[in-house]
Amino acid sequence: MFSRFFIDRPIFAMVISIFIVIAGLAAMRSLPIAQYPEIAPPQVLVAATYPGASAEVLEKTVAAPLETQINGVEGMTYMNSTSASNGRVEINITFDIGTDIDQAVINVNNRVKQAEARLPQEVRRQGIQVEKNSSSFLQVLAFTSPDGRYDDLYTSNYVTLNVLDVLKRIPGTTNVQIFGAKDYAMRIWVKPDRLAQLRLTTGDLVRAINEQNAQYAVGRIGQPPMATGQELALTINTQGRLADVAQFENIVVRANPDGSLLKLKDLARVELGSKDYDFIGRQSGKPATLVGIFLKPGANALDVAADVKKTLAELSTRFPDGLTVDVPYDTTDFVHVSIREVLKTLAEAMVLVFLVVYVFLQNWRATLIPTLAVPVSLIGTFAGLLMLGYSINTLTLFGMVLAIGIVVDDAIVVLENVERIMHEEGIPAHAAAIQAMSEVTSPVIAIALVLCAVFVPIAFLGGLTGELYRQFAVTLSIAVVISAIVALTLTPSLCVLILKREHKVENRFFAAFNRGFTRFTGRYTGGVAWLIRRGGLGLILFTGMVVLAAGLWKLTPGSLVPDEDQGYYITAVYLPDGASLERTDRIVKQVDAIIRENPNVDRTVVFTGFDFIGGSFKNNAATFFVVLKHWDERHVPANALVGEVFMKTAHIKEALVLAFGPPAIFGLGNSGGFEFYLQNRGEGGSAQLAAMSQQLIGKLQQDPQFVMVSSLWRANVPQLSVDLDREKAKTLGVPIDGVFDTLAATLGTYYVNDFNKYGRTWQVLMSAEPAFRSRPEDMGGIYIRSERGEMVPLSALAQIRQTTGPETLERFNNLPSVKIIGAGAPGVSSGQAIAAVEKAAKETLPPEFSYDWGGASFQEKKSSGSSGYALALGALMVFLILAAQYERWSLPLAVLLALPFGTFGALAAVWLRGMSNDVYFQIGLVTLLGLAAKNAILIVEFAIYKHQEGMSAAAAAIEAARLRFRPILMTSLAFILGVLPLAISHGAGAGARQAVGTGVMGGMLAATFLAVFFVPLFYRLIADRKLSESRSTDDLFAEVRATHEAYHRKLLERAARDHEGDRHE
Repeated sequence: MFSRFFIDRPIFAMVISIFIVIAGLAAMRSLPIAQYPEIAPPQVLVAATYPGASAEVLEKTVAAPLETQINGVEGMTYMNSTSASNGRVEINITFDIGTDIDQAVINVNNRVKQAEARLPQEVRRQGIQVEKNSSSFLQVLAFTSPDGRYDDLYTSNYVTLNVLDVLKRIPGTTNVQIFGAKDYAMRIWVKPDRLAQLRLTTGDLVRAINEQNAQYAVGRIGQPPMATGQELALTINTQGRLADVAQFENIVVRANPDGSLLKLKDLARVELGSKDYDFIGRQSGKPATLVGIFLKPGANALDVAADVKKTLAELSTRFPDGLTVDVPYDTTDFVHVSIREVLKTLAEAMVLVFLVVYVFLQNWRATLIPTLAVPVSLIGTFAGLLMLGYSINTLTLFGMVLAIGIVVDDAIVVLENVERIMHEEGIPAHAAAIQAMSEVTSPVIAIALVLCAVFVPIAFLGGLTGELYRQFAVTLSIAVVISAIVALTLTPSLCVLILKREHKVENRFFAAFNRGFTRFTGRYTGGVAWLIRRGGLGLILFTGMVVLAAGLWKLTPGSLVPDEDQGYYITAVYLPDGASLERTDRIVKQVDAIIRENPNVDRTVVFTGFDFIGGSFKNNAATFFVVLKHWDERHVPANALVGEVFMKTAHIKEALVLAFGPPAIFGLGNSGGFEFYLQNRGEGGSAQLAAMSQQLIGKLQQDPQFVMVSSLWRANVPQLSVDLDREKAKTLGVPIDGVFDTLAATLGTYYVNDFNKYGRTWQVLMSAEPAFRSRPEDMGGIYIRSERGEMVPLSALAQIRQTTGPETLERFNNLPSVKIIGAGAPGVSSGQAIAAVEKAAKETLPPEFSYDWGGASFQEKKSSGSSGYALALGALMVFLILAAQYERWSLPLAVLLALPFGTFGALAAVWLRGMSNDVYFQIGLVTLLGLAAKNAILIVEFAIYKHQEGMSAAAAAIEAARLRFRPILMTSLAFILGVLPLAISHGAGAGARQAVGTGVMGGMLAATFLAVFFVPLFYRLIADRKLSESRSTDDLFAEVRATHEAYHRKLLERAARDHEGDRHE
């Protein structure tokens, strides 16, 4: 017998366990730590700039050609783009989970190169970026000047030149960027009235700058081949690119006949300014340069965050006086606290398990055995996680918490059997251990195989839920395998060492407990015997429970993951379309002051000019990250504070103020709730899209299932239209391209060329002085030179009229679309919300319109039904393994029929607490399959054992139920109390802990207190193949006693023989 070797060599068994612990401790030092595994689908960002272009021009000339080419790239699930009126188009391509992101970037880049020839020249000149779009937000850094000594321009460029490159080199960061970076640019502020007076155009200035600010490679003196005797070889240098304001001011635009020179400073104001003025960053009301740090897939979030802080501390010693840096937003705070809470739960579970074992065994020495066995299995699991490339995250730690209950089971099964045989049969520990192991080796192996069989198929599920399940399933499988090894090696040898004699504590409490438990066991076996004799009634009750479970499954709302209090919430502010950045900032200050009045708010980080939900820069939008006080310091949950923002900002009529929680998983959309795209497959443009979206939103807003449904896209933003009379322009000799180039260089930001400063290359940009482009009528005063040398005002060639049009245009999967966001009312799950939206869309939309899902909603749609598949596959695997072990096709059914009890209990518990059927609950359900099967296996294995000893099937079932009742109750109570801290937890990450804890606890209660009555009945039905038992309860108990006495005599004889053999040796 395998265990006999270790019973005789306890030190060998201990050495194996010590090796497992050392491997686990070594692995813990190397494992990355994160909130979630890599579950967000990889994304690639394609960004292009067309300065001065409207959203419609960008969509038609840049977004559409690029998307047509990119569409269908390997591994792509969907793509969406935003073309904004600030001249920037961004295309986000989302790939299947598990796609190699580096290869995806190469594939997309190859497609972009093929489309480049069809793009406008100015877009090609600016360059097209193709890069990984990391969704793993790690931190936001805020660089501020508390005394106001430095402006944003200085701070932003100081960070670019001295900080950014160092941060990018920190291992584990994938992208470090300044939000709304104010990179240096040589700004040429043109005076259109001076140009008109001197009969010059912006084209003349551009030619002069291009001619005089250019780099030339002049050559060398004495460069080979040369005639013999050349002594010198000299490189020739010349002034090429200009470097400072004075040099640009002195660019000669025209040499007059009288010898005087007309210079750039006579026609324009030149300054070293910012490339972009469309963004304002603030931290708690004070101006700040905000830097975002994104995490590389697979990196350890806690280590990277600590490295960033350490690097900043070193760099800050070199900062100029009056410049400070702070980390106002750090996602690792939530990871820290979540993991701390799970570890606390682990400790609480260990203590509760210890107490249960102690109460039942009343022997502290015996209680040491499972207490030593559990840490070996849990610590050893870390070694397995490292080998498989996993991380320490919320899911693997949940696996650990649930594993405590499973792992302690194996130890208890062995220990309780050794202890029972010593107590009932009165034989020494060594003989009892050998006998006990001959009885439980088979069930321990069966339990390990069944649990692994339940979890391993889940590891092969695809998509987001597959990724979530996999972490969990693999952790539990590793723990179960190690636990089985420990139960067959360390536990029996510890039993022999520690339980040499019985050390039961005698006191009134334990005496009362034992009397009560003996009575309870008697009642239980009586109940089992009563049910065994009434098979028909048992089956009717069982069928009723299955029907009830199926009804509860339908009633329980589905969702992806529960919402969490992540320690911050997001507020978005939207002003009327066409509002200036200055006006938006004024409202932002007002909202910021209101938010910071709340004592639960620690600080605010504000991105004025950035639309978080739309994912683009807009002058009339702002986004707040409202960071709350630490979870330990506040008792108000984040969602209560979100509701308060709506109430306190309701009086601000000039802006729409929204507040919402962050997405449960970063990288799956920008906000909680659903993300829905309405697509136009026909004609009608943005006007038709706007009409249909408003119709659908109106219908959804009337539905009480939704608390919020809106689209922040507008098709009627105030705009100006220039209708050029092309025939008149040609008649007057005005070049049409000259008209538009002049407009671009006056009203837009015209990119001329580059200059060098501080060891970097920056852009030279041309625009008119602000005073000449602040009112619509200023456009009429722009002059263009005709071929005859006359200055023609734009008002003579074009009609300028006020129109409306979209500020941004979105596309989804290469079709014009509108993004609609929303959230279900309290108590309405995301699954119900998705179903309600689809129903309304089918009723409202004409045939030329379609819809699609993005973000978390896409993943939820894709993963729906996978939990049922996982449960069915798990049950099938249990059946096959047990069939192989019992060498019977029918007997495993006795175990399988116990599985619905766990499902019923879990669904009832979740339904009573008003929770939803989310991924965590489903993970718990799969665990329950294994646990419910485990209890049933213990009874069935012993029933088979007793049946082989000569008992009838009914008597064997009753005796097995009696013998296994104590270990089942011990292990189940240990498990139930182990997950109790999960079910009642609060604080950071409590949503996930409650989802797992509630389901598993409810299921285990049902599997323990209901299934233990039915499993003996199922065994008897399958073994005897008849519904009722004709013998009375007394007859059955008499058979049990008679068989037990014969077995006891045999056992004493064998123990005496073993003892005799040991003496002779």
